[in-house]
Amino acid sequence: MATYKKRGNKPQTKEEKKDAIEAQSATAEVFNTLDEGASKTEEWVAKNQKYIIIVVGIIAVAVLGYLAFQEYVQKPKQLEASNEMFQAQSYFEQALNASEKDSLFQLSLKGGQGKYGFLDIIENYSSTDAANLSRYYAGMAYLNLKNYKEAISYLDAFKSDDIILGPMAKGAIGDAFVQLKQNEEALKYYKQAASMNDNEFTTPKYLLKAAIIALQLNNAKEALIHLNKIKTEYPTALEANQLEMHIGKAEAML
Repeated sequence: MATYKKRGNKPQTKEEKKDAIEAQSATAEVFNTLDEGASKTEEWVAKNQKYIIIVVGIIAVAVLGYLAFQEYVQKPKQLEASNEMFQAQSYFEQALNASEKDSLFQLSLKGGQGKYGFLDIIENYSSTDAANLSRYYAGMAYLNLKNYKEAISYLDAFKSDDIILGPMAKGAIGDAFVQLKQNEEALKYYKQAASMNDNEFTTPKYLLKAAIIALQLNNAKEALIHLNKIKTEYPTALEANQLEMHIGKAEAML
């Protein structure tokens, strides 16, 4: 059982006196070491005080500068870009329902009525959300204008975590590669589009497109994987109505 020495008791024996001296010596050594360390730190701070102040000042200026940039530059710029984009979006939406689509898609890209088009917004407001969304619109406009290389370029530059827009952009790149007769690239993008965000709309849509392209590439085994996934996981999707025909074709190829 451990015993505790009472405070204030003086050492009586030689051994106790020796232990007490050693304990005092060790304690003194610890405090001396701490004092030396503190002195060296103080010395270093005093010696480098000028540089420390400069570094702290630079960090403070950078933080305040970033906050000011966000508040007084980026926010107004984003608002301005969004306002400019309204007319371009209007042209794009009109084009989707018009008989003469090309001229409206061109206006959406290049602007009209004194307003910017998507290309102007991308150039003049490059760091804003509006510019990023304009890349999507520009890519889709070029896809409809059959300018497939430009479509791929703009859609590939578009970044989004949106559950619908992200897969749609990847899928549209796949569509462009199909038109360019680059089916292997198209298959790669259709698979990316199908796996990006699991949902009832885009996932079965691009699984079916991936299966059709896989069949064109004589890869019936991969086609069946995509088709069966629709059958088991998305039985109520519109694409499920086309499954039997494509499954039959794939099985005949095996």
